[in-house]
Amino acid sequence: MTRFILIISIVSFLLIGSISCAADQSLSDTDSMTSTSLDDFSDDDFDDAFDDNFSGSGNTSHELIADPLEIVNRGTFWFNDKLYFYVLKPVVKGYRWVAPRPVRISIKNVFSNLVTPVRAVNSLLQMNVRGFGTEVYRFVINTTFGIGGLFDPAKSIAGVDKSIEDFGQTLGFYGLGHGFYLVLPFVGPSSLRDMIGTIADSYVDPLRYTGMRTYGLLIVRSVDSTTRLSLARDIYDGIVKDSLDPYLFIRAAYVQRRLAQVGENVYSRNIFHGPLFDADMLNPFEWFGLEL
Repeated sequence: MTRFILIISIVSFLLIGSISCAADQSLSDTDSMTSTSLDDFSDDDFDDAFDDNFSGSGNTSHELIADPLEIVNRGTFWFNDKLYFYVLKPVVKGYRWVAPRPVRISIKNVFSNLVTPVRAVNSLLQMNVRGFGTEVYRFVINTTFGIGGLFDPAKSIAGVDKSIEDFGQTLGFYGLGHGFYLVLPFVGPSSLRDMIGTIADSYVDPLRYTGMRTYGLLIVRSVDSTTRLSLARDIYDGIVKDSLDPYLFIRAAYVQRRLAQVGENVYSRNIFHGPLFDADMLNPFEWFGLEL
């Protein structure tokens, strides 16, 4: 039984897809096409034009990130794909049936609150004082008024959302490129830079210092991963269904999302403006019908 639980824990250690949107492709040479009659347009000419148009779409993601290990990456992608549909998806369906959505959201909030040091430290490393202040503010409010992070009053009431920072972004902030594209077993899309960043972030993760054995950490990580995937509304299923080549789509989407995260500096609210207990932001006294 113990061995069975360990296997399920490892399998459930997230196959995360950071899915965003892909760039639209534009067609070229329309003027020359209209000026040429159909009789004069040979099959060879059509084939050349067809290849030219679609070769451009293939080069787009290559310009964003190198993929010298594409054969290996595609093999890993195939493994992750089968793992998702035959193992992880049934587990997630059962989890959704057992745990109502509000419960799963609270579990997700707890894990998000626990890894606050990762986001806070990387904000400082990027000299982003506002991001650091946002994370400290959210941690204090959500740990106290949010009952250990089960709820997120910092966002739902104050409108202060968490910053998205990790060491991979920190390396990008200082000019380090992706390196090359990687698809990791059980984890999904990544890059050489982001893989190094994930390892570095693990040393700031408080769970590393709880004294839990590897077995316990795998269970905790599995619950976190399964919870987040259960709230994702089967995004991956839609990608596989609608994309001619899901591998290329996810590669392009992942790289564009990471490029945006490295360059973004957007926060939902400047928490340094206005009094701390401004009724328009966060007034815990009003929750209990009290007056200041």
